[in-house]
Amino acid sequence: MDFTISPRVEDYRRRIAAFVDAHVLPLEAERANYDAHENIRTDVLDTVREKAKAEGLWCLQLKKETGGQELGRMGMAVCYEAMNRSLFGPAVFNSAAPDDGNMMVLEAVGTPYQKQRWLQPIVEGKVRSAFAMTEPSPGSGSDPSMMLTRAERRGDIYVVSGRKWFITGAEEAQHFILLARTSDDPRKGLTAFLFDRDQPGWQIDRRIEIMGPEEHGGHCELTFDGLEIPAKDVMLNEGDGLKVTQIRLGPARLTHCMRWLGLSKRCVEIATEYAARREGFGQRLADRESVQLMLGDLAMKIEIARLLVMKAAWALDQGSFARKEVSMAKIQVANVLHQAADTALQINGARGYSKDTPIEWIYRYARQARLVDGADEVHKMVLNRHLNEEGQDFWRWPVDG
Repeated sequence: MDFTISPRVEDYRRRIAAFVDAHVLPLEAERANYDAHENIRTDVLDTVREKAKAEGLWCLQLKKETGGQELGRMGMAVCYEAMNRSLFGPAVFNSAAPDDGNMMVLEAVGTPYQKQRWLQPIVEGKVRSAFAMTEPSPGSGSDPSMMLTRAERRGDIYVVSGRKWFITGAEEAQHFILLARTSDDPRKGLTAFLFDRDQPGWQIDRRIEIMGPEEHGGHCELTFDGLEIPAKDVMLNEGDGLKVTQIRLGPARLTHCMRWLGLSKRCVEIATEYAARREGFGQRLADRESVQLMLGDLAMKIEIARLLVMKAAWALDQGSFARKEVSMAKIQVANVLHQAADTALQINGARGYSKDTPIEWIYRYARQARLVDGADEVHKMVLNRHLNEEGQDFWRWPVDG
């Protein structure tokens, strides 16, 4: 693959970086702009979102016909990294999870009606969305074959019963994508549905309190008890739930990685700036070999992560599901984000442990990275499966033509 980027992508990266500097970082620095769950207040977010729209920096990941700029996965990798120099960045540009993944899968597989009814309001920023798949034990987590939520067909509707939990954004979502079991077929037993918050037959039982700062709408536990969904709101066909999930989760996992790289680099930025001016025992921290080793090691690991992300993005742009590449990127970036936050906190000392910098926010947020969209161990199992199937070809180079 070619690691050069087009002038068009560079223009968007430069403009995003300038926008973050001018309009987003100042908001992040003022505690009054945070909500009770340590994210940007929605009224403040709405104002800065309008500025992003006005500058043509909105939904860059989508096709032009949908309302985006059709940057492709590689262009997204470059721009998402620049967006997430700020804690608030992705939401400002309508590139934050779970809306990001939901928009991309609806764009990919939605019918014309579904795109108009369910996708466009998210694209326009009028509503938020959620993806309801994970269930409490003994239901499905990383293994969708364990799914217990059921949807029974009755004529032209499906009636849903069951439970979901840790559904990101559910408390503020209007549009939902739901995975439920429609048969016991091991490959064609799951179906993906679309439903609206205002439809009866379901409820949010609780917003689950978590260790770190939260996305808008939190992480919620849901109960379904007679939710009726028309057949026209099935995504693809009955039994295609696993296919929909694969189409959504591969790119969505990678976009997490793209954003986490931005936060990792922000940690280095804060640590480097502090080390350059903080003195102790007659020497700047930046001049101490121990600090130089910490930052040099971190810079190398971030670059390794960037290369893995870009390789996976390239593979997706070539039409591959890139399961192996995405798994490697997910493991590496999740762990390097955790190391970046920890290293920055250590170099900043008590300042890093305080709320005077975003480091403690990133530190708490980072721990979830090794769990969401598949724990490290699950992705390592995926890689081992590829190794067993491919042998030495696991490391093969793609051949032109």
